[in-house]
Amino acid sequence: MHTFKDVISITVSSGDGGAGCVSFLRERFKAKGGPDGGDGGRGGNVVFRVKDNLRNLSLYKNGQKFSANNGKPGMGCQKKGANGEDLILCVPPNTCVYDSVTNSILFELRNFDDEFIVLKGGRGGLGNSNFKSATRRTPRYAQPGEIGSTLSLRLELFLIADIGLVGLPNSGKSSLISRITSSRSKVADYPFTTKIPHLGVLRNFYYDLVIADIPGIIEGASRGVGLGFEFLRHISKTAGLVFLIDVSDDSFLSAYNILINELGAYGTGLLEKRRIIVANKLDLEGADENFEQMKKSLEGEKVLGISIYENKGIEELVREFFILVGSKEN
Repeated sequence: MHTFKDVISITVSSGDGGAGCVSFLRERFKAKGGPDGGDGGRGGNVVFRVKDNLRNLSLYKNGQKFSANNGKPGMGCQKKGANGEDLILCVPPNTCVYDSVTNSILFELRNFDDEFIVLKGGRGGLGNSNFKSATRRTPRYAQPGEIGSTLSLRLELFLIADIGLVGLPNSGKSSLISRITSSRSKVADYPFTTKIPHLGVLRNFYYDLVIADIPGIIEGASRGVGLGFEFLRHISKTAGLVFLIDVSDDSFLSAYNILINELGAYGTGLLEKRRIIVANKLDLEGADENFEQMKKSLEGEKVLGISIYENKGIEELVREFFILVGSKEN
C-alpha cells in the first residue's frame, strides 16, 4: 500500500564551486611561461520540477537531505573545471514550497514541466591566469570556489478541486462520490472508510467539475484528533463546500455543528465559501422526519435530501453542484 504524503520537510544544498587553478605554462623552449590556471566549475543548482505522473510527495522522507554536486577545480592550459550536476527534485502539480525557518512561501509549482531554481550553486574560483598584471607577472594565487547554500524547506501539496465534500465518518461521502463521479473511493459500512483525499470528476456536456472527498472530520479535529483536519488544505481553494450529513442518526444537528466548529477553527475562510447542506440516507427509518426538522432548524442554509441507496435526489444534487461552481465568479 502506497503512503499518501502531502506535507514533507527536507533540507537541500547547492554544490560548492570548484577552486581556481594555480598553473604556469611549461613548453619546450619556454621554461618560464606565464600563468595559465583555469577557473573552477560552478556548483550544481537545486531545481524543483513538476512531473505530471506524480500524485503526492511519497518520493521523499521527512528530514531527508539532498545535495547537488560540487564543481570541479580548474586545470592548467586555462581549462575550466566541469560544472557540478544540478539536483532535480520532482514534485506533483500544485506543490507549494516554503522556507521552514521563516514559514514564508518561496514559490508554487502548478503545471506540468514548471520548474524553479531554489538554490544556485557556488561560483567557481578564478584561476591565476586572471590575476596577471604589468606589476604581477607570475601570480601564485587562485580563488577558492564559492561555498554552496543550504535551505530547510517544507513542501505542501494542494489537490485542486471545484467542490470540497466534507462530513463526519460514515456519512456516505465515499458512496456519493463513487456514484456521481469517475472516482472509485473505497466504500464500506464502517467509519473512516476514506483514509486519504480522493478526487472525483463529474462530467456534463460543457465542462468537468472536480470534487475532493477528504477523510471524515470528527469533534476535536482542530486539536489534532482524527484524520480529516490535516487534509483541509485540499479544499481551501474550492469554489464551494458540500456538507454531507447522515439524517438517519438523531444527532444530525450535532453533526452539522461539529462541521461548522471544526472548519471555523481551521481559519482560512472555509466558512465564507458557498455551501450546500445535504441530508443523506433518506431511505432509512426516521430519516424523513429528521430531514424536515433539519430544514426548519437550518433556516437560511440551502438544504437538500438524498438517498444514495435509492438514487433519490441525486440528479437535483448534481445540478446544484454545477450551479454552485458556476456562481463562484458572481
